[in-house]
Amino acid sequence: MNRSYVLIALLASGLALNASAQTAAAPAKGVEPAKVAVIAFQVAVAQTNEGQRDFADLEKKFDPRRQKLKQESEELDTLTKQLQSQAATLSEEEQQARGRTIDEKKKQLDRDTQDAQSDFQQAMSDMYNSLSQKVYDVMEAYAKLKGYTLVLDISPQQSPVLYASDGSNITKEVIDAYNTKSGIPAPPAQPAGVPEAPTPHTSQPPSH
Repeated sequence: MNRSYVLIALLASGLALNASAQTAAAPAKGVEPAKVAVIAFQVAVAQTNEGQRDFADLEKKFDPRRQKLKQESEELDTLTKQLQSQAATLSEEEQQARGRTIDEKKKQLDRDTQDAQSDFQQAMSDMYNSLSQKVYDVMEAYAKLKGYTLVLDISPQQSPVLYASDGSNITKEVIDAYNTKSGIPAPPAQPAGVPEAPTPHTSQPPSH
């Protein structure tokens, strides 16, 4: 009798443990499963109507400097070719003098080019940072409206996201939502061969 009682008690306790484990593993009632979306955030910012417009304005602003650098580069090429073609008829002093002029112009061109590139990148970064904050706000509102509990950015090259279905990608939806909110019309279609606005190199979207 005692053995039977102990065996029944052990079996009962085992069943109780199994039932307890199953209860603990079951999801709590009323808790919705996670709903995840992905977005190419930097692409979204750059491809909004406002982003395309602002980049085009930036290109126009820096175009005079670009044209000036192009003209200086062509002048330098002309002087270099002249020196090479006329070397046999020039004195050594004249060759050295022209060579020094070319070197000075090349150094100045390199400095001007570096300054122009630095200024352009800084201006584009400032433009992106200002716009990205506004796009982030729209993305956040859209995610809440659609019930997403997590949004992952797939913009970085080393993104941890290895796969995402098309239905989970909200990049276009956020772009459309921002364009609607901003009220800025789409820019005119660009001629063939004209590159689209590049995505600025930034580390992360706005932190919250």
